Amino acid sequence: MPQLHLTKVAFACRDLEALQERVHRRGENGELRVATRMRPKRAPELIGGKLYWIVKHRIVAGVEILRFEDREDGRIDIVCSAQVDVVPPLPHRAHQGWRYIELDEHALSASQQSGVTELPPRLYGRLSALALV
Repeated sequence: MPQLHLTKVAFACRDLEALQERVHRRGENGELRVATRMRPKRAPELIGGKLYWIVKHRIVAGVEILRFEDREDGRIDIVCSAQVDVVPPLPHRAHQGWRYIELDEHALSASQQSGVTELPPRLYGRLSALALV
């Protein structure tokens, strides 16, 4: 059975290197905290899964989800490992907030074989807008 994960757009990150730099800057004691307004209903299933980052309509990296913590301001911290795991680019539409995704290792490797991951980001974005990929 595939592991449950989250996807989130890496807002204002122009590429993978910018995302890695952001995680490095914001990480403390090997952990990265990502604030969100709502606790995922399936939070227990997400522990041990990954928070996959979307950059330019592609999943490019993930960080392991360690736990969820309540904040004093009423929000929730998704506490993740600050170790960024780069994955083969997997086409994915942008969205607001986070979304659930079920992935296994086969899905990530299959995306590599289809050739879609080789498309330039701008072309992929246009084809995606036309619902062609």
